[in-house]
Amino acid sequence: MPYISATSTIDFPYKTLQQDVKKQAHDLFSANFPQTDRLIFAFDNTEIITRNFCKPLSYYAEPNTFEERNNDYLQIALEYSVQAIEDCVSKADIKKEDITDIIFVSTTGLATPSMDALIINKMRLNPHVNRSPLWGLGCGGGVSGMAKANMAAIANPDAVVLLVAVELCSLTLIKSDYSKSNFIGSSLFSDGIATCIIKGDNYTQPNNKVDYIASSSKLYYDSLDVMGWDFQDTGFKVLFSKDIPTFINENVKADITEFLTKHNLQLSDIKSFIFHPGGKKVLDAYTDALGVEGDFLNKTRAVMNDNGNMSSATVLYVLERFISEGFENGYGLMMAMGPGFSSEMVLLKLTNN
Repeated sequence: MPYISATSTIDFPYKTLQQDVKKQAHDLFSANFPQTDRLIFAFDNTEIITRNFCKPLSYYAEPNTFEERNNDYLQIALEYSVQAIEDCVSKADIKKEDITDIIFVSTTGLATPSMDALIINKMRLNPHVNRSPLWGLGCGGGVSGMAKANMAAIANPDAVVLLVAVELCSLTLIKSDYSKSNFIGSSLFSDGIATCIIKGDNYTQPNNKVDYIASSSKLYYDSLDVMGWDFQDTGFKVLFSKDIPTFINENVKADITEFLTKHNLQLSDIKSFIFHPGGKKVLDAYTDALGVEGDFLNKTRAVMNDNGNMSSATVLYVLERFISEGFENGYGLMMAMGPGFSSEMVLLKLTNN
């Protein structure tokens, strides 16, 4: 089976303390959002310490248009994607010309030609690279992208697949949107760029490796309004429901059990839980629903505390933390939930030799 050869993530130069974001949000919302003083403590309840922002905090208080923000998305996404890819290529001990496929994941900006085309052009990658831009998967995109990258490597044992996830959530902030969803979103979401290299079977297998085993996707009927965007003249208006933790409590254990049973496994066989941190309430819902002993989401929680919710890229930051800090031999489960409402899972085998 294919394996994950390398990962790389971006720490933007404008990491910002959550308490500073809280103060600015209060200043921006208080005049027009009557619930500001009552809900401002949401910033503390997230347990986020710092936010990974692609712009200085002052940028978000300045007037700007959707066109200006999207142009910033194009420039920043390209610049830092190239930086992350170069680092990942070096770690994977390949040449950039070896890349056969690109899976590009994003939901926070618009680009046509798609961003993968811009990357190929900028880096002068092989012009015959197979391109698969994935848009609209939201927080589920990192796990879904990982599944699709590995499927490409299964189809071609000589494949070197580049997975890129770019989410610049902060650039979607509409300052004139004084809704509760936008206010709560401003307490959670941040920016991240992550890359992974996946190699096919014909490449030499390293001693320490992360093998792909299987994946699963599920769309829950009649839940389209739980999470997503409402597209307006001013940009992307965030939509998400307070029912997300309820969805997790009601569905996630049965869904994971069903997926693992197909591979003759059970929950107790999972040694590494590589979960997307949607927020504190989401992590608490996972903890309550799964009933796993110990702090099994400690790396997920640490990534959220250090960065905030970076949508699809976040789970790849969690994966990198497992790879860089070490992991227990055995099976790993990647999981994220996103618009649809949907869940995405990838089963991995992690080996230290």
